[in-house]
Amino acid sequence: MDTVKQRILTRMKEGEPSKAYSPKDFLDLGSRGSVDMALSQLVDAGSIRRVIRGIYDYPRSGKLIAGPVSPKLNEVARAIARKHGWRILGAGAHAANILGLSTQVPAKALYLSDGPTRSYKLDRRAIQFKHAEPKTLGAASEVNGLVVQALRYIGKNVVTDAMVRRIARVLSEPDRRTLLHDTQYSTDWIHEVAKAIVGEGEKQNG
Repeated sequence: MDTVKQRILTRMKEGEPSKAYSPKDFLDLGSRGSVDMALSQLVDAGSIRRVIRGIYDYPRSGKLIAGPVSPKLNEVARAIARKHGWRILGAGAHAANILGLSTQVPAKALYLSDGPTRSYKLDRRAIQFKHAEPKTLGAASEVNGLVVQALRYIGKNVVTDAMVRRIARVLSEPDRRTLLHDTQYSTDWIHEVAKAIVGEGEKQNG
């Protein structure tokens, strides 16, 4: 019989390797009670892993390390946000790392959120949600919001032409079209960098 437990396990096996899940991700498969029970049974059987309270993943082994690979902080943060119905946006060093503007992997992943300020521990790493005004999260696209947060972290005098080219490559054409709108109320220098990013993207596609 195709049970809720079997369907949950199949979805997790077939999902993205780094993805994390909350019970809300499976409510199309059964009632909240049956989903919670299935997840608990799968954890007890060792089929899935409870990453933190209420968040789960399907453990996969890495090529270079023994044992299951830890889930990506970004995926755990997204699962937490889905669980609580928050909007979130990567910020600080974490935003710069996501965009490839910094190779430094911060020990703490910082997110702006329309939910409460809250922190979570994951192994030796941390996820911090910092409450922000809705307008801060109001970019037309998430990646454009990341660009603004990353630039704020890097600073006006540290942004290089190479960073501008990198951002231009990361952004899709629709994102570039809305970037100037998304930065028009930011600090003037960020809006000027956004113009350079859009211009660089046009050159790359020209």
